[in-house]
Amino acid sequence: MQISRVVSATFGALLAAALSVSGGALAIASPGSVDLLVQNALLLDGSGAPPRAASVAIAAGRIAAVHAPGTPLPRATRVIDAKGRVLAPGFIDLHAHGDPLATPTFENFLAMGVTTIVLGQDGQSPDTGGLRAWQEAVAAARPALNVATLVGHGTLRAAAGVGHAPIPDVAQTDAMLTALEAALDDAYGLSLGLEYAPGLHAGELELRALARVVGARDRVIMSHLRSEDDAALPAALDELLRLGLHTRVHVAHLKSVFGYGSARAEAILSQLDMARRGGVEVTADLYPYTASYTGLDLLFPPWAKTDAEVRELTPERRRELTQWLRDRVNARNGPGATLLGTPPHAGRTLAELAESLGKPFEQVLLEDLGPEGASAAYFVMDEALQERLLIDAHVAIASDGSPTAFHPRGHGTFARVIEVDVVARQRLALAEAVRKMTSLPADILGLPDRGRVAPGLAADLVLFDPSRVSAPASYTTPFAQATGFDVVIVNGGVAREAGAEIARYGQVLRPEPRQLASGR
Repeated sequence: MQISRVVSATFGALLAAALSVSGGALAIASPGSVDLLVQNALLLDGSGAPPRAASVAIAAGRIAAVHAPGTPLPRATRVIDAKGRVLAPGFIDLHAHGDPLATPTFENFLAMGVTTIVLGQDGQSPDTGGLRAWQEAVAAARPALNVATLVGHGTLRAAAGVGHAPIPDVAQTDAMLTALEAALDDAYGLSLGLEYAPGLHAGELELRALARVVGARDRVIMSHLRSEDDAALPAALDELLRLGLHTRVHVAHLKSVFGYGSARAEAILSQLDMARRGGVEVTADLYPYTASYTGLDLLFPPWAKTDAEVRELTPERRRELTQWLRDRVNARNGPGATLLGTPPHAGRTLAELAESLGKPFEQVLLEDLGPEGASAAYFVMDEALQERLLIDAHVAIASDGSPTAFHPRGHGTFARVIEVDVVARQRLALAEAVRKMTSLPADILGLPDRGRVAPGLAADLVLFDPSRVSAPASYTTPFAQATGFDVVIVNGGVAREAGAEIARYGQVLRPEPRQLASGR
């Protein structure tokens, strides 16, 4: 059954068809009182399987049973009548940003059905010497959703005293490897930010040594590639894929800057498929927007990525630096395609700011903003190419968003995929979209008890009518919350209902102490 039919047929017809399926409850608990019962739902269990009518019982934060129609239901402290709406696992955002100590409610994520976020991205994470202490502080702050963490490569470099040096010495390398090994007790893997300082200074020998440690613990490396520019993308992917000889690897926010058309997407996916045939376990994620969002340092050359470097180099290399900035921005569709997202200039393009200041945009970047002075959205991606990447079976959905970034992805990603790609354009079946948001990211990260609906698993769930899901966030109003997710359940508790937060039930997640049996 094509799940796109879920949104083109009436829910009544689908529910009637599913009610004809016979079978008993899949239970881990004997009939009796449970905490919560969601009945009369159209269940998408996260596996990609077609929907089926079911009622789900929850006790002690876990799924106690999945009941088929016609089977006895347990007594429950609270009953939610789904009335044929879709019940799915809570969405897992593999690439998120934010500070759970500052904004533990994370309403932007809850509003779009997300129940677990993964922080520590792009090579930056809480200090490795205090990762466990940071997690305990987060737990004490009572987050509204689950928080998983990666350890950042740049953070390891800083802690070992490597900084921006191109080659760490033996003692520094040993310090990084020791810190990484310890951090992996609490982190689900290593994040790389190879387009940013200090990660851009790292060579392959350093990365390979780190990858061996990650692989020995059966963790994953998630990487912002060394370059996302189309001409450099094959080499950047190959660099990560070579690390895949030692551990599982994952491409963060897969995209091609300056690439065009579905045929180019096919070539990118073929490169990843060829690596899989060679034994590399590689996956990716993306967000459904054609503008990226990051700091202005992305526009600066590798030798001037910080304000301090710019101050030091400007007297001698000012002409070279301004020429670089002029060429770089013009190659990225010009200053009108750079939308600033940081006060006091948020919502203005670089072209508009330059006009208001009466100077060329490259001088504004150099004199008024600097590489660390702001973040921006960059309109540099092709819709046809990104659409093809979106539907690949190995590509998960992730926002790369936060509660505060001036980009709609932080408030709209998961809702937009359902609203646009499932309902409006039907390029994705609903069951497949849900899989990309649930079981696929759970498998990538290593969350065996989340991302699916089955007895014994954590009760992270979302109840919604796909036809009512909407992502109103835009580039000019990026903080508009998603709508249409009626009930969001986190660890068995109703965290959000009818558009309002009810209570905070999130947990800090830590990985299982798994080892690879065969090594890499």
